[in-house]
Amino acid sequence: MAAQCVTKVELNVSCDNLLDKDIGSKSDPLCVLFLNSSGQQWYEIVSSKKLTRPLALRNGRPAGKGSITISAEEIKDNRVVLFEMEARKLDNKDLFGKSDPYLEFHKQTSDGTWLLVHRTEVIKNNLNPVWRPFKISLNSLCYGDMDKTIKVECYDYDSDGSHDLIGTFQATMTQLKEASRSSPVEFECINEKKRQKKKGYKNSGVVSVKQCEITVECTFLDYIMGGCQLNFTVGVDFTSSSGDLLFPDSLHYISPNGVNEYLTAIWSVGVVVQDYDADKMFPAFGFGAQIPPQWQVSHEFPMNFSPSNPYCKGIQGIVEAYRACLPQIKLYGPTNFSPIINHVARFAAAATQQQTASQYFVLLIITDGVITDLDETRQAIVNAAKLPMSIIIVGVGGADFSAMEFLDSDSGALRSPSGEVANRDIVQFVPFRQFQNAPKEALAQCVLAEIP
Repeated sequence: MAAQCVTKVELNVSCDNLLDKDIGSKSDPLCVLFLNSSGQQWYEIVSSKKLTRPLALRNGRPAGKGSITISAEEIKDNRVVLFEMEARKLDNKDLFGKSDPYLEFHKQTSDGTWLLVHRTEVIKNNLNPVWRPFKISLNSLCYGDMDKTIKVECYDYDSDGSHDLIGTFQATMTQLKEASRSSPVEFECINEKKRQKKKGYKNSGVVSVKQCEITVECTFLDYIMGGCQLNFTVGVDFTSSSGDLLFPDSLHYISPNGVNEYLTAIWSVGVVVQDYDADKMFPAFGFGAQIPPQWQVSHEFPMNFSPSNPYCKGIQGIVEAYRACLPQIKLYGPTNFSPIINHVARFAAAATQQQTASQYFVLLIITDGVITDLDETRQAIVNAAKLPMSIIIVGVGGADFSAMEFLDSDSGALRSPSGEVANRDIVQFVPFRQFQNAPKEALAQCVLAEIP
């Protein structure tokens, strides 16, 4: 599949004449697209640009006059448009209260039809709404053509689906991008039916574009296709908090069928990440164990006990190194993350100084316990946030992982003990037990969430 994934395709789905399945209001349609992976691929749909088919019920009978249309186009433009918009003095379309306005953006296709590409939030009971900032890809908005006409419609939302048109206007990106907070670009919202009926009609309100900024937003796939090399390093927690590995209640205990929760996590998460590493050679380290021959505690020892060549071939190689390592070490402690984070950070720092193909480093830590060196780890993460590096922490077992949630600073920027703020959020914590029975796609989405 990876070899075939050489382009991005945008699908736009619309339906006409749907059956009304509700009594007191209109249907609330949901469209689900299924990808057939059994050998029959979607190339015909993608290449045909536009496909319309009649809808059928589950028993095969026609669903009234309902039809579905799928428009496909290749995406080669990764520019996005950031909008800030508001309106004033909109027409009131409600008898009780005020209008609940929202905006719809439409682009014109090659056959002249208008295609809905974006709908804003609904602002309740307000004739002078201010919408939250929103993004639309430039390709979705106007095929990347700055002079192509865009239609914007303003509606009054009704819960029964009979939304009332307040007014509409048309513009081009060339006009819209002139907007700034100090000098907004304004458009009269025109309701053509009302203008024809009402003498002296001026408009149905004014829509003000306060910001229209075009930026380039590269995706994960853009970087991979652009030559960025991802380097994955695996760190496994061998502290004694998981219990004696000779007893079944230990997370390191290998059951008669040859697995444990560590192995399951290594395999499940590894399958997600290995496809993005070109050479499939992964450095794999253990931490928190006493290792031979001196039996000193180490927090960054190669699981294959080869300091000069700590690489394992593929996920299977990591699994084999883990199995071979277990009988040779003694689980100990404490649970220190900072040594292995700093270890990978040194390679990331060295890579930034080389004028070669771009490289990005991902450290995957699989742990079962409460972190011991929290302050040192915070400092290590803040330092690493300046480098091309991300950290995925997978928690196995049922321990208290509140410290891991803290490091995954989704609710606020992580700070070092001295108060230095991390440049960005580079840590993603994954509570593995929540995903053991989930689809692979759900785990993949969570695992890769903090990789930019």
